[in-house]
Amino acid sequence: MYYAGQYDVAIKQLRETVELFPDFWIARLDLGIVYEQERMYPEAIKEFEKARDLGGTTEALSLAGHAYAVSGNRRQALKLLHDLEEQAGQHYVPPYNIALIYAGLGDKNQALDWLEKGLKIRDVHMVFLSADPKWDNLREDLRFKSIIRTIGLTD
Repeated sequence: MYYAGQYDVAIKQLRETVELFPDFWIARLDLGIVYEQERMYPEAIKEFEKARDLGGTTEALSLAGHAYAVSGNRRQALKLLHDLEEQAGQHYVPPYNIALIYAGLGDKNQALDWLEKGLKIRDVHMVFLSADPKWDNLREDLRFKSIIRTIGLTD
């Protein structure tokens, strides 16, 4: 429902899922994603933090960083970006996750650099580039279009 732009339906379903399974971190992560798209930033960040606590993934951290960035809390977004980049020096962090925070901050060059790294190592998250509205601010960029073509996500 998220990718179809039916955010109200997605929120309703995800809230029901979280009510039934409060420790299901993926449902919380997805609920946060939809909340962010609806500009419900405090709710989104709360869900991302809960997902991180339950699942411990860098994806939750990057989504929180993106939400902080697009909601205007640049300082917190940069802190989470720094945390992710530090973690990337110790263990695998998907380049897509780091690119997401840069995109939220409006740093297109850094976002595209990280997406190109993701392309190079075949980061599985790259398949979401053509559908996820978080990347809308990069869609007209020639480098982004090239990445999409290379992945094979164009008609």
